[in-house]
Amino acid sequence: MTTFKTTALALLTTAMVTPLSAQTLDLAWSQDATGLDPHTQPGFATIRLLELMYEPLVRLDANLELQPAVAESWAFSDDGLQLTFQLDPDAMFHDGTPVTSADVAASFTRILDEETGAIARANYTSIIEIQTPDDHTVTFVLDGADAPILNGMASVNAAVVPASAIEAGTIATEVVGSGPFTLESRTPNASANLVAFDGWHGGDVAYDNIAISVLPDETALLAALRAGQADFALINDPLVATLIPQSPGLSLNTAPTLSYYVLQLNAAREPMDSLPLRQAISCAIDRQDILDAALLGEGEVTGPLTSPAYRTDPSGLFCYEQDQDRARELLAEAGYADGFTATVMAATGEPPTASSVAQVIQSQLAEVGIELEIEMQELSVYIDRWLAADFDMAVALNGGRVDPYTMYNRYWTRDGNLQGVANYIDDTLDSLMNEGRTETDPARRSEIFAEFEGHLADMSPWVWLFTGNTYTAQVEGVSGFEASPTGSLFGLVDVTLAE
Repeated sequence: MTTFKTTALALLTTAMVTPLSAQTLDLAWSQDATGLDPHTQPGFATIRLLELMYEPLVRLDANLELQPAVAESWAFSDDGLQLTFQLDPDAMFHDGTPVTSADVAASFTRILDEETGAIARANYTSIIEIQTPDDHTVTFVLDGADAPILNGMASVNAAVVPASAIEAGTIATEVVGSGPFTLESRTPNASANLVAFDGWHGGDVAYDNIAISVLPDETALLAALRAGQADFALINDPLVATLIPQSPGLSLNTAPTLSYYVLQLNAAREPMDSLPLRQAISCAIDRQDILDAALLGEGEVTGPLTSPAYRTDPSGLFCYEQDQDRARELLAEAGYADGFTATVMAATGEPPTASSVAQVIQSQLAEVGIELEIEMQELSVYIDRWLAADFDMAVALNGGRVDPYTMYNRYWTRDGNLQGVANYIDDTLDSLMNEGRTETDPARRSEIFAEFEGHLADMSPWVWLFTGNTYTAQVEGVSGFEASPTGSLFGLVDVTLAE
C-alpha cells in the first residue's frame, strides 16, 4: 500500500476501485498507536490496534451487551462479594501456551500495582483477593458489592497477558496476546502487519492478515480508498466521512459513540481554581455552535453521562445554553472583570477535529474577554502532558463507558488513578461515585448518577461539549463489519472479502 497525500481536487475525482485480495485486508488510519502495553495506554489509536491482539475476560458487542472473551462464563455469589470466571479451555496465547487462571491473576495483580500506571486501575480496587482453585477457574474476592466491575473488565485495558511476560518485563515491547491476530511486524507511524492466529479460540478469521498503513491525514485515507489502495479505513473527521457515500464503490459504517469531547480545566492551577471563573467559561461556551463548526453537526450536545442507559437531556444542567452576560458577571465575581490570558492544548490527529474545536472555543471566550493561546502538539507529547496535568486547559476526546462508575471513578474519586489529571475532587463527587459502585438497584443508580452529573456541571472542573459518531469506510467486497458505540474494530474478525 502506498502512503501519499492528495490535493483537494484529487479527492473530488472518482477512481475505480481495484479488486480485493482474498487473503489480505488492507487497512488504513491516520494516527498510529503510541505504545504496546495494553494496561497503560489510553490513546484511541493504540486501543484500536491492541484490541485485535489482546483479549479481556469479557467484551462488549455492538449492542453494548457482555460477551465471552477469555472467559466462557461468569457469575456473582449470592452476596455479591465474589465474582467467578470459568476460562475457555481452548484459549491460548500466541506463543502456544494455554491461558490459565495464573495468567489472569498475574494480569490483575499488575494492573492493581500502582507502579504499573495502569490506566483503568481504579475500576478494580474493590478486589482484595484473587483465588485460582484450578487452571480454568478464577475468583475475585471483593471488599463490597461492586455492580459495575464486570462491565469494567470488558476493555483491552484489562487484557489478560502471560504471567511469563510480566515476569520477563516484555509487555511494553512484545505482543503476546490471545486475540485473533498476532503482530508480525511494525514500523511505528508507518505500517504494521497482523497475521490471523490459527489457534484463536474464538473461531477462524476469513482472511490471512491485516496490512495496516498509517497515512499522513484523513484526506489521504479517502484517496487511498478511492484508488483501491486501502480496503478499509478508520475515519475520524466528519467532513471526510460525509464524502464516503458520494464515492462510487465505497460505503460508510457509523454509530453514535460513547466518547465525548470536553474542555478540561486544570482546577488546581490559577486561575482555574476559582469556581466562578470556571463557571464563567462554561457559560461563555456555545456547545452546539462548536459541534456545528467542528463536526458539521455530526453528533449531540451532552452532559457528562453518555451511556444510553444513563444519558438525559442536558438542557437542565448549569449554563448549557450560552449566556455571555452571566459569564461576564462570574468573571467579575472571580476578580477578572477585564478577562485573563490562558493556554489550551490539543493533539494533532486525535481527533483531527481538535484544532477546529480549540479555534471555536478561542473565538467564543474572546467575546467575554478571555484570551486563549492554542498549543497544538503531537499525540505522544500531548498524552505525556495530559497525564502530568501540565496544562491550563485541554481539548480532549475521552473514552466513554457503559457504566458511569467505570467511566469516571478514575477521575472523580479520591483514590482514582487519574485524579491527578482531573485535579478537582470534593466530598459530593467522591461519595456519589462510591454509592453508585455499591448500589445494585438500577432505578436508584440512575438517581445517584443524575445527581453526580448535575454536581459536576455546577462545579465545572471540565466543560463537557458533545459526543460524535464513529466512522469506518470500506470498498465493495468487504462485508460483515458492524460499527460499535465503543469505536472498537474487533468486528473485523467477522469480515469477509470477495474473491
